[in-house]
Amino acid sequence: MAKSSSGNFFEDFRLGQEIVHAVPRTVTTGDVALYSALYGMRFAVQSSDAFARSVGLKRAPIDDLLLFHVVFGKTVPDISLNAVANLGYAECRFLEPCWPGESLHARSTVIGLRENASGKTGIVYVRSTGYNENGRPVLTFVRWVMVNKRDPSAPAPEAVVPQTAAAVAGDDLVIPEGLDFSAYDRAMAGSRFLFDDYRVGERIDHIDGTTIEEAEHQIATRLFQNTAKGHFDGLAQKASRFGRRIVYGGHVISLARGLSFNGLANAPFIAAINGGRHVNPAAAGDTVYAWSEILDRHAFDHRTDIGALRIRTVATRDMPCAAYPSAGGDALSAVLLELDYWVLVPRGTS
Repeated sequence: MAKSSSGNFFEDFRLGQEIVHAVPRTVTTGDVALYSALYGMRFAVQSSDAFARSVGLKRAPIDDLLLFHVVFGKTVPDISLNAVANLGYAECRFLEPCWPGESLHARSTVIGLRENASGKTGIVYVRSTGYNENGRPVLTFVRWVMVNKRDPSAPAPEAVVPQTAAAVAGDDLVIPEGLDFSAYDRAMAGSRFLFDDYRVGERIDHIDGTTIEEAEHQIATRLFQNTAKGHFDGLAQKASRFGRRIVYGGHVISLARGLSFNGLANAPFIAAINGGRHVNPAAAGDTVYAWSEILDRHAFDHRTDIGALRIRTVATRDMPCAAYPSAGGDALSAVLLELDYWVLVPRGTS
């Protein structure tokens, strides 16, 4: 009997299938430090225990995207080890903060299946949930991924494509327990701009760029215990349509989030991800730039200290924001990521 596993192929999935993902993970302050080193995260709440206590929390929480990547990484060996591409996200909600020293585990449910016309691949839709050591859900999201078939002649399942919400409703966003922005220190946080300073339709150029290094993107992906072959096996990737190792899409998400500090420094919490799309793959040597657009604003009825901004962030390859509008037909080929998400921001104006 074979002791090793080659992962699940498209025909191994069944609608309604429940998957318990292996290897729970304790996230430590060492993981937080490495994450900060890789992405340059500077949001004050996640950087300083003292600042976190000043806004009502017991200490600095784990960055929301570090939580997302760890939970995502748990799902990879069962869901996307044989993936061609991770296609998108929807209905992602951050349900409660996680703290250094907490252990996380994950489970997924298959909610949709659709074979592609070629008969060689299919789309698998899953709803994944991350839990803390006390069994409470801390994060939930839907994603869909294109997965290879083991046997192209295997019969196709009945196509089921789930309907997902275009966006998480503002009233469904979770504000971390105890969070109080009434005494928020803008000078210490690094920006004077608060909720009421942002306008729908406003576009923010995050200006700086970050070049992806081969070692860094692989270290990052290992940090999340993501075992997808395309990020590591150079020999296999030479024979693929990409011709080289491709960067984990979440690496680009975190690079864009790190860059967004310049313009969104007072948006320390991601409350939800409404949708995400990896438009083109990234590889080592690409320089990532990012810009954001304010899509919507939500004022909570019961809170005067905090509001939510809905943001669309675009990450591009080798194309600064200022060059993007005039790039013509080359613009789309430069886009790596489009991410639609909600952030929590202190109320008030500058």
